[in-house]
Amino acid sequence: MGIKLENVAIAVRDLDAAIAFFTDLGLEVLGRDTVSGEWTDTAVGLDGNHARIAMLQTPDGLGRLELFEYIHPDAIETAPTRPNEIGMHRVAFSVDDLDEALQIAARHGCHPLRGVGTYGDSYRLTYVRGPSGIIVMLAEELNRG
Repeated sequence: MGIKLENVAIAVRDLDAAIAFFTDLGLEVLGRDTVSGEWTDTAVGLDGNHARIAMLQTPDGLGRLELFEYIHPDAIETAPTRPNEIGMHRVAFSVDDLDEALQIAARHGCHPLRGVGTYGDSYRLTYVRGPSGIIVMLAEELNRG
């Protein structure tokens, strides 16, 4: 049996704000839709499931992120996750210029949880609290090429 990662899906509070954040970082919107009906109730496991969705893709075409904004049932607000909590942890992106990516994130009110760290001589990286409290790791590879 073959297998490949299709996408990572994240429920967000404000779809348009989340799209703006991720497209400013360089992802591309592949499509948007509103989904509902028996097939979504069955697939997702929520009666009356109705959501606005968007599929985004990294420029290299290898990574996809699906964003959901629930219309029904009402979205359930939870406290933002912490890096050491069990469950969905974060979404990570390699960037060419970490400082530029942090400037873009700051324009959206998104800032590092603590600061920028350097992993050996391999990466400069940080965790940013993104839209809807999503933890987004941004990493710049050092010594490329």
